[in-house]
Amino acid sequence: VLLVESGGGSVQSGGSLRLSCAASGYTFSRYCMGWFRQAPGKGREGVVSIDSAGRTNAADSVKGRFTISQDNAKNTLYLQMNMLKPEDTAMYYCAVDIGTDYCSDSWFAFAPRGQGSQVIVSS
Repeated sequence: VLLVESGGGSVQSGGSLRLSCAASGYTFSRYCMGWFRQAPGKGREGVVSIDSAGRTNAADSVKGRFTISQDNAKNTLYLQMNMLKPEDTAMYYCAVDIGTDYCSDSWFAFAPRGQGSQVIVSS
């Protein structure tokens, strides 16, 4: 499994960013995929996921602001982040839970991940 993220950066509060994740080494969209984040000194936090049926699930903290999507022809996963807040500042990781086609509450705990994209939101 190889996951390569891109698209992070620094924005002001209220701004938008889109993260991309190019995936290879497995059958894309067959498993639970998504994004989690980790802020300095904190644990992993699941942000949004999508299962093999296309069902999405977002954390309460990002609902209505973040959207996950995928391009099966390009084997690429996206995270559109709108109305960003300073508390969204974190390293964002793309991950895939190989072995299951649905997303459990802890799908991201041990899932293979990419190198991460830094997102910094200033007030």
